[in-house]
Amino acid sequence: MSQYSAILGTGASLPRRAVSNQELTEFLASRGVETSAEWIETRTGIKQRYLCEADETNCQMASRAALQALNAAGVLPDQVDLIVLATSTPDQVFPSTACAVQAEIGAKKAMAFDIQAVCSGFVYALTVADSMIRSGQVGNALVIGSEVFSRLMDWNDRTTCVLFGDGAGAVFIQASAEPGILGCKLHSDGTLGCILNTTGRIDGGKIVGDPFLRMDGQAVFRQAVSVLGSNALELFESLDFRLEDLDFLVPHQANVRILHSVAKKLKLPEERVVITVGMHGNTSAASVPLALNHAIEQKQIKKGDNVLLQGVGGGFTWGSVLVRM
Repeated sequence: MSQYSAILGTGASLPRRAVSNQELTEFLASRGVETSAEWIETRTGIKQRYLCEADETNCQMASRAALQALNAAGVLPDQVDLIVLATSTPDQVFPSTACAVQAEIGAKKAMAFDIQAVCSGFVYALTVADSMIRSGQVGNALVIGSEVFSRLMDWNDRTTCVLFGDGAGAVFIQASAEPGILGCKLHSDGTLGCILNTTGRIDGGKIVGDPFLRMDGQAVFRQAVSVLGSNALELFESLDFRLEDLDFLVPHQANVRILHSVAKKLKLPEERVVITVGMHGNTSAASVPLALNHAIEQKQIKKGDNVLLQGVGGGFTWGSVLVRM
């Protein structure tokens, strides 16, 4: 009998503080950076984002999201075999944030490691966990996307600082005789690393290079729209899956214009595209699981639905995972 993996539970966690566009523009104005709440929403679809306070950590958010996913699945932490955590903003260089989560939630039997693929991180992590279940190495896994991107922001750079927020999302997946995760397709193009990056590093106890996130917004927009549409069709063709059988698209929540453009390329009605960028901003690796959890909580996505999860981000990386819920 073939072994597949299926999503049994989802979870999410956000920082305490929600920051509206108006509050953000007032803060930026105090620094001499001119923008407006209307400018941000019109160009991005973002109305607010959540930002971590100094005492809030990546591990804390990831652990809360993980426990919520386990609770939804009716599973105890000591039953978890594997924790794969996608993040570009760990609390420390090492140990990994996944190991910190393992300790925090008491998942004593789980192997744990991080994956770094920026905004594609969650679909990369989900693909790895699915592969390990399919190969029989583990029976179940927690897959988490968790980010504190506010700590990479240059608050004098209007082109980036209005876009990003913090948060965490998680899913619990388990071996299944029936396919839940139907297929995955991942890609990368390292020659495009220059269009979205944070190039700074620690060397000799000092930060060397630029510690802030930098982005060529137009180049990222063009690449995202191009690769997400073609990647979805590539995955569908490999699975002999019909586009008309897709119930929902849960894409990386970068910019509402990108989401609308991808939906148009796939000839998908916008009511079948899950959009949460307005309330969360761009939370990088956390955006897909946050959006998925929200859609399930709102009873938008239901058991049996065919759902396409998509990520695209720095690297340049992109990928798609087709799931039957």
